Amino acid sequence: MLVPFPIVCFIGALLTDLAYLGSANIMWSNFSIWLITAGLVMGGLAAVTGMIDYAGDRRVRAARPATPHMIINLGVFVIELFNAFVHSRDGWTSVVPTGLTLSVISVVLLGVSAWLGGSLVYRHRVGVKS
Repeated sequence: MLVPFPIVCFIGALLTDLAYLGSANIMWSNFSIWLITAGLVMGGLAAVTGMIDYAGDRRVRAARPATPHMIINLGVFVIELFNAFVHSRDGWTSVVPTGLTLSVISVVLLGVSAWLGGSLVYRHRVGVKS
């Protein structure tokens, strides 16, 4: 239940970064950092529960997509943590080009991770009661 929150926040941060790129209105940059921060908080909670599932269930670890899914999610968390520091700068450089680039990379990686997570649930039946 925690997983959708960081996904929505990080996608929202990309959208607000694009809005900032088009308008240079500082409001969009402020929205981005708040979305990134909320995504990191919720992502941290999701990561803890994911690590408990991964460490506590041999069936989860045995599923082929589980390890790449975990590694990508941890990578997105680290990228977004760095992105939060980039977005905390003042002015144009808080978003363009580094912040926007990091947001794009994160969202692309989230897409790959979502596909792997879907595979875990729908093909390998992880987290599904029979």
